[in-house]
Amino acid sequence: MTSRQTLFRVFYRIGFTPWDGHEIATSLRNLVEGDNPLSPSTALDVGCGTGDTSIYLAQHGWRVTGVDFVPRALDKARAKAQAANAKVDFRQGDATKLSAEGVGAGFSLIVDNGCLHGMSAEDRDSYVREITAVAAPDARLLLVEFTPGGSIAVPGISQDEIERRFAPAWALQSADDESWAKNLRHYILQRQT
Repeated sequence: MTSRQTLFRVFYRIGFTPWDGHEIATSLRNLVEGDNPLSPSTALDVGCGTGDTSIYLAQHGWRVTGVDFVPRALDKARAKAQAANAKVDFRQGDATKLSAEGVGAGFSLIVDNGCLHGMSAEDRDSYVREITAVAAPDARLLLVEFTPGGSIAVPGISQDEIERRFAPAWALQSADDESWAKNLRHYILQRQT
């Protein structure tokens, strides 16, 4: 278990989860409910935490798999989904080992609300490889991440680094500030076939 995984397990154990309970990202709402919404298909919620994004997608017709490595977060996610009458396949797993975790493949939408920005350089390499491996051709990837220096808790990630790490398998479609938090940006990438 990495120090990052241990830290998040401790945070959930003591109830310190400031990333939990925020509104659904504007960028995701636009992809799902906007003027030109994506057709509901299969979605992967990476680092799903207590499941808010997974539940939102399921309520909008998506077949959703939510992955997190913290069992306590997944227990809360399952309880929330049951209360919302939303069908989500929640699985314990590591975002840097998705293929080995057996989460499936061919996802047309992959959402990451703050998973990548806290990873080490080595984990980021594995993460990009694994996200690419489970994505469908033409998949969309939504990253909602802090910029470098945007949070004292995580190193953050720059747009340049995102473009460099994901090229040439993915192309950046848009990058904008997220409305509900300072120094938080969203990036929409599309899988290149």
